[in-house]
Amino acid sequence: MLFAPGEGGTEVVLTQRAANMRSHPGQVAFPGGGHEEGDVSAAGTALREASEEIGLCRDEVRVVAELPPLHIPVSGYDVTPVLGWWHSPGRIWARQPAEVEQVLTVRLETLLDPARRFRVRHPSGFTGPGFSAGSLTVWGFTAGLLDQTFDMAGLTRAWDRSVVREVS
Repeated sequence: MLFAPGEGGTEVVLTQRAANMRSHPGQVAFPGGGHEEGDVSAAGTALREASEEIGLCRDEVRVVAELPPLHIPVSGYDVTPVLGWWHSPGRIWARQPAEVEQVLTVRLETLLDPARRFRVRHPSGFTGPGFSAGSLTVWGFTAGLLDQTFDMAGLTRAWDRSVVREVS
């Protein structure tokens, strides 16, 4: 979870996964990925993956925290979220187009706007928080982490939890 200062306030970096990915194609995600030999920590994995995926310069980031691992039942993965502050934002882009369709920086103010909050329902039966980020819908694990982070930080504003959008 990479946060950065922006012109209109704090921003978060998100990616849209490539449409041909075998898991979660086209979905919005945080930069990051799987542990590889040589990675000494979850933070090291996150920074290496972000460098590979979006060209992030690790010297521009201060790791704030490694959160406890979370199990993702649908994929069977254990994910250790890493919270980073991108103190000196530089250029980022879809460096690996086979994995990343696009890179977005989204103002927290946009995601916190109650008009952009809703719940999603997937045909699998999954129901959870969702956010509108431009033309993209943020849902699943990414939306869940954002939702919990906003709640823990005391940033969440009242929003209409009865609004449900279908996702596929």
